[in-house]
Amino acid sequence: MIVEAAGRLFFAPGSVRVSMDDLARELGMSKKTIYRHFPDKRSLLAAVLDRQFAAVERTLATAAQDAQGQPFDVRVQRFLLAAGSELGRIGAAQLAAGRGDAMLRQYVEQRVDTVVYRRLDELFRDGHRQGLLPAPPELLSEITRGALERLLTSQLPRELDRTAADLLRATVDTVLYGAIRPAYSGHPGTSDEQLEAVIPTARDEEVGP
Repeated sequence: MIVEAAGRLFFAPGSVRVSMDDLARELGMSKKTIYRHFPDKRSLLAAVLDRQFAAVERTLATAAQDAQGQPFDVRVQRFLLAAGSELGRIGAAQLAAGRGDAMLRQYVEQRVDTVVYRRLDELFRDGHRQGLLPAPPELLSEITRGALERLLTSQLPRELDRTAADLLRATVDTVLYGAIRPAYSGHPGTSDEQLEAVIPTARDEEVGP
């Protein structure tokens, strides 16, 4: 109950800093009672993050299971979109890069690396072993990591009047088809028009003279 309530407060939209007093008021109990379970705020936040990343891991496992038997590009796309959605939901990028306890920031970075990026690296290595990725899998991992982290903290979605998920989907498609296209040359149902369609174009009202 304490961890659940702390998670609601810590990850509430617009939340900046939540104190143990805030949590005690939310739960209707004394701080002394909370401290019997968690010696300090750091240990409580670590428990909240454990809970959040367990949920992320379940979502990614489900996405991977649902994509079994699908073409490689579909497997990668579904994984990344699920990862981006989950990391955005818990504010992982902001937690890892923001102010606060250095040990907790490091903890978030390690959990993101374990839960998301190691799986992504293995997925790209698998595609390379199958001969589907002519580019080095390490390069694709680095590009995709950067795009994912950047879009979660960037103002670009707001500037383009699109959601971060929209831009992540376009980025994933661009990276994937740009990398896989030589291997898919002549593949039935993969035309130049289809490949070009995944790259977003400027809206008519955004085109200047």
